[in-house]
Amino acid sequence: QVQLVESGGGLVQAGGSLGLSCAASGRTFSRYAMGWFRQAPGKEREFVAAIRWSGRITYYADSVKGRFTISGDYAKSTVYLQMNSLKPEDTAVYSCAASSGAGTWSAVIDSRTYDYWGQGTQVTVSS
Repeated sequence: QVQLVESGGGLVQAGGSLGLSCAASGRTFSRYAMGWFRQAPGKEREFVAAIRWSGRITYYADSVKGRFTISGDYAKSTVYLQMNSLKPEDTAVYSCAASSGAGTWSAVIDSRTYDYWGQGTQVTVSS
């Protein structure tokens, strides 16, 4: 079992920044990929960013590329999402997730690949 706990959400004005953290516990993560997804009211959950511990490979959705940065501290089993230049359309509940099978781009962006999920944290960007 893997437990994921997010923190760091909140309210920010457009153009501002927020940082999210996802602390993981329960199992070793060397073979896991960690991802961030978000879901806005009335919309489907969408992929934001992911990192594979093996090779520290990172992936980003086009909508956040250049503005968001995913990183991880393997020793602390923690993944971070630094969000800059935030826009009102970034408003959503952000959730982190862990996957043991996300080895390709198509798998990384598919929420069904992920085995474990955090409870989510609200990010609200005001205009």
